[in-house]
Amino acid sequence: MKRAWLAITMMLLLMPAWLHASPVRIGSKQFTESVLLGEMARLAARQQGVSVVHQRELGGTAILWSALQHGDIDAYPEYTGTLTHELLKNVPPDADIPILRAALKPLGVGITDSLGFDDTYAVGMREDRAKQLGIRSLSDLAAHPELRLGFSNEFMARSDGWPGLRQRYGLPQTQVRGLDHVLSYRALASGAVDAIDLYSTDAEIPYYHLRTLDDDRHYFPHYDAVYVYRLDLEGSSPAFVNVLKSLAGRISADAMRQMNAMVKLHGEKETVAAADFLGVQPDGDGANMWKRLWLRTVEHLRLVLISLMAAVLIAIPLGVWSARTKRLGHLIMALSGVLQTIPSLAMFVFMIPLFGIGTWPAIAALFLYSLLPIVRNTYAGLTSIPPDLRESAAALGLPRGVRLRRVELPMAMRSILAGIKTAAVINVGTATLGALIGAGGYGQPIVTGIRLDDTGLILEGAIPAACMALVVQGLFEGVERWLTPRGMRLEARQ
Repeated sequence: MKRAWLAITMMLLLMPAWLHASPVRIGSKQFTESVLLGEMARLAARQQGVSVVHQRELGGTAILWSALQHGDIDAYPEYTGTLTHELLKNVPPDADIPILRAALKPLGVGITDSLGFDDTYAVGMREDRAKQLGIRSLSDLAAHPELRLGFSNEFMARSDGWPGLRQRYGLPQTQVRGLDHVLSYRALASGAVDAIDLYSTDAEIPYYHLRTLDDDRHYFPHYDAVYVYRLDLEGSSPAFVNVLKSLAGRISADAMRQMNAMVKLHGEKETVAAADFLGVQPDGDGANMWKRLWLRTVEHLRLVLISLMAAVLIAIPLGVWSARTKRLGHLIMALSGVLQTIPSLAMFVFMIPLFGIGTWPAIAALFLYSLLPIVRNTYAGLTSIPPDLRESAAALGLPRGVRLRRVELPMAMRSILAGIKTAAVINVGTATLGALIGAGGYGQPIVTGIRLDDTGLILEGAIPAACMALVVQGLFEGVERWLTPRGMRLEARQ
């Protein structure tokens, strides 16, 4: 009865927190313009007294769209061409915004009018190289099968990207590789590739003296920038929906290109560039490095510790069962091995339908990656115990559970701890990928640094991650030494 009253009291105390309206969550894709548009929405909402958080750089189109539909975010900037060619299969390719609005409504999604600019796909070459070959349009590429093309990874797979472009223009090029969009400019400038895909508002186009090839067969659709949002916001936060709608028609292509240049070429923060355009004061987005480092360390530790503790609780019993039952052991080891072969980024993305975006899908992926080292080392430690020692413990009449706790697990402890240490070190490095799905951690400055071509930001995440891995390894070695009986330590030295 006392416990029941305690539980009721806790529920009553926490009720105000549950009832308190959570902030609106706006997401952005992993490129500068999307982050800028996300910041504009956040700052404009702040001016109207609406509480908004901006979850930056959550990945590509599929991740943001899934997050919106599942309620993990409430809004994000999108483009009409992406909606018609990639996300909505039941609308004509030239659908305008009223048609898109009608198609999105049954999905519980709303859309603003155009923000005022069209950021279409294009293909570009260095001006000197294009002039040398006499290439002015996409049709001209067909006469040069030797050209090396480098397209962004998303463009390589999109229905409005390379597959359709190659078919429309009959392009014969075979040297086609996928690149990060930011890195593709550097590859083009260095001569590693001859042509890349562009966004028409990219600041790098004039900076690298590129020629935008004429889309003479009108392959690319219009990509008017819009905000898409969950329709239930019209009831829960109408002020925020009004803020999004108020931004429609206000941003010209030149203004967007200038903001992109401020961030990409002049090193300004997205918050400052967005605030300058809106005519408002930027807030504390640009926290000092030590504050950012502390925040990222806490986020990273949370990912590593929760996933590791969960793996220890599950993997050690699995290792014990594997050691005691041969057939079950083969099955457990095989399944753990299969999980380890799944590419890390794919594992993180696979968790999104189950857990949404943010911390928990990252923890789930890290948990699965942690199983194999601990299961394998628990199995190895238990099966390596000499049979005569097992028989001696049994001869003393000790129950099976007591033998496991008092004899077998202590003797296997060194091997088990080695497996946990391996899993922990792997987790520290792999957790950096969590930033791609909104989990934060040391991966966030790395992702941002790659996008902005900022080595300092990359090191801001890479160096602490490496240091944490070294600290974790040292701590486990100390724990291993402390838990290992003195006699076994002396035996190991001999």
